[in-house]
Order: sequence, then structure tokens, then C-alpha cells
Amino acid sequence: MSSPNQANHPREYPLWTDDMPGPTCTAEEQIIPNAIDDGVIRLSNVSTPTLTLYPAKTVNETAPPLVIVCPGGGYEILSMNSEGSECAEWLNSIGISAAVLKYRVPDNRAGALLDACQAVKLASEQATNWNIDPARIGMLGFSAGAHLCALCAASENRPAFSVLIYPAYLFKPGGIELVDELTIDANTPPAFVVQTKDDLDYYRSTLAYAAALDAAGVDIESHLFARGGHGYGLRDTGHPVSQWPELCAAWLREMQFIDG
Repeated sequence: MSSPNQANHPREYPLWTDDMPGPTCTAEEQIIPNAIDDGVIRLSNVSTPTLTLYPAKTVNETAPPLVIVCPGGGYEILSMNSEGSECAEWLNSIGISAAVLKYRVPDNRAGALLDACQAVKLASEQATNWNIDPARIGMLGFSAGAHLCALCAASENRPAFSVLIYPAYLFKPGGIELVDELTIDANTPPAFVVQTKDDLDYYRSTLAYAAALDAAGVDIESHLFARGGHGYGLRDTGHPVSQWPELCAAWLREMQFIDG
């Protein structure tokens, strides 16, 4: 597998080079027509998962960290720009290489989790070729993508840290108890979590996940803002929650995942 070129352009890599495990769809990959004119590129019918690398510009000989970005979309579609490429560009701006994961959808949580774990494994294997620090491979996800990051953080191929932005599906209905599919222990990586109270369907995900990590003695920084809704990515909501990238960057520095 070749290394990224000198111009730091994004480069797409196949996630699986051998037989791909798990189920997949047979329909042709498509961009869903944008009915609400919000500028979001929604991709569905993904049967060939990939990882698109956005190399950070290095200022010294130290290999930068890598963050694998998992777009959301309810496991039905992937919001490829607002929760993918735009996030990768922001990560590059703070000295982090990024890799946007195009995982299997729709209705394929088993395949998506296999893809996410394979992404961490592939990045670790390609650390030298991609000029990244294998000890600082993290994950950042939005909504369903954040759920995917949390599952991966509890797996064998876990990242060094995770960033969950308006995570979905992490709590049992009617309370703030963590879902049974997630097992949290002292080996779970540290996390930074953001949500808003008016994200009515999902805000308990942050409460449940933060409580579980705290009980296990795992470093967790969580922010529950009053307003902002769901699905905003890095775009301005007009509310304080839009400060989350600056807060996240400060946390990454404090945890020594990035320098400076």
C-alpha cells in the first residue's frame, strides 16, 4: 500500500484487501437527492468500505496522530461532508491527520462495526507508510458514527481515545442506563463527549456513557449544552455548542494526544 503523496491531498484506500467478512448490500452506491437544500452529501448503499486519508502537514520529524472520522446517518446513510470531510479538514488544521471511514450502510450494524474495527487495525499496520503515530490513533464520530466509535472502543481493535459528538443508541429507553452491547472497563480509552439537552431522542446517551466511564475510572470529559439539536457537525448552530471543536482541541492537548 503506497504512502500519501507530498501535496497532502486526500487519498482513498480500500478497507479490505482480502475477503470481506459480514453482510453487505447488493444495490448500487448512490448519493441521496438533497430534498431540504442543506448542503449535506448523503451517501447510501455502501458495499465497498474505504478509508480516505487526509494527511496533516508536519512541521517537524514527529509523526502526527491520526483520527478516524465516522460520519453519522442512522446506519441508513452517511453524511459524508458535514460529518466527514469537513471534520477531517478541521483536524488537519490542528495538526492531526484524519481518515474518513466510509462504512457499510444501510441496515448493517454488524458490517459497520467490522469496518470500524478494521479501520483501526489498518491504520496501525500502515502507520509508517502514512506517517502517523500508531500510539495516537483515535476515533471521532457523529450520531450513529459516535455509537460505532463507542462499540469499537470496547472491542479488541480499540483506539487510543474517542470523541463522540451527539452520540445515539447508547442508553436503554426510559432511563440513563448503558445498553447491554457495551462493556466498559478500566481498559476503555478516554473519551470526549458532546450533546445538547434539546437533542431529545439521544441526549441520555451522553449521560449513560459518561457515568459508565466514570464508574470504571476512565478519563471522560462530557459537555451537555442546552440547545443545538442534532446533526450540526462543525457548522454554526448559533448556540454555545458550536464551541465544541475548540473545547475538543483543548482536551486533546491536555491529554497529550496532540502537542502544544
